[in-house]
Amino acid sequence: MTAVKNDSGRLAAVRIGAEPNHVVRWIILGVVGLVFAFPIFAMVEFTFRDGLSGGHTLDHWTGLFDEDAARTYRNLFTAIGNSLLLAVVTVGIVLVVLLPTMILVHLQFPRLRRVLEFISIIPITVPAIVLVVGLAPVYSVVVTVAGGSIWTLAFAYGITVLPYAYRAIQSNLDAVDVVTLSEAGRTLSAGWGRVLWFVLLPNLKRGVLAASFISVAVVLGEFTIASLLNRVNLQTALLQVSQSDPYVAVIFALLALALAFVLLLSIGRLGRTGRTGSES
Repeated sequence: MTAVKNDSGRLAAVRIGAEPNHVVRWIILGVVGLVFAFPIFAMVEFTFRDGLSGGHTLDHWTGLFDEDAARTYRNLFTAIGNSLLLAVVTVGIVLVVLLPTMILVHLQFPRLRRVLEFISIIPITVPAIVLVVGLAPVYSVVVTVAGGSIWTLAFAYGITVLPYAYRAIQSNLDAVDVVTLSEAGRTLSAGWGRVLWFVLLPNLKRGVLAASFISVAVVLGEFTIASLLNRVNLQTALLQVSQSDPYVAVIFALLALALAFVLLLSIGRLGRTGRTGSES
C-alpha cells in the first residue's frame, strides 16, 4: 500500500501489486495454521505419554480428579484462583479508570486524545523486567498501605493491559457518534451518570467486552511481573509443578491456552457482529 494524492488533493491509499486470490489466501492460512498446530499437537500427545515405556494412557488426565489431587496440587489450584481474582480486578480497573477517562477526553477534551493515546501505548514499549524495576519501589509502599495480598498485583497488570484495552475501546469510540448521543441524552434532561449508563455503554458494549477479554487473556498468561515481585499466579505455579510433574503442567497450560483461544474467538465474533450491525 502507498499513499498518493487524488483529484481533490487528499491522500488516498493505493494497492501496489496483485491481490492474492482465494486459493493463495487459504494456502497461506493453512501453512501458518500448521506452524502453530504442531507445537499444540505435541503438547497434547505429551500429556498422554506413559512415561518412558512409549505407550499412551489417560492416567494423567484422570488423576486430576482423584481425591489426592486436591492435596497434591493445592498450590496450583490456589494459583488458578489468584489468577482469576487478578483478572477480575484488572478488568475492574479498566472499566472504572480507563473507560470513563477515554469517554471524558473524547467528549470534553479532544485535544488531549493524542496525549492519552501516547501514554496508553508506552507500556507495550517497555520490557516487563524493566517495568518491574520501576514498580518495585512503588510496591514497597503498596504493601505497607494495602498489604501483600495477591490482588495488589492488579495495579501492575492494569498498566500492562493498558495498550490493548485502549485500542479495543478506542476503535469502538471511533465507530460511534458519542458526542451526538451524549448531547441528545443531555437535551432530554438526563444526568451524566444516566447518559453514561443507559446511552453510551450499550453502544460501546463491543469495545468494552473486547477490552475485558483481552485483559483476561493477558493476565492469565503473565509470568515475569508475578515472578519478580514474588507473587503466585497460574504461570509461576505451572513452573513449579513442571519440576515435579511435567504432565500436569502441560495439561493446565493447554487449558489456559484453550481459554485464551475462546476469548480471542469471542472478540472476533463481536467484531463481525458490530460490523454487521453498522452496515444494516
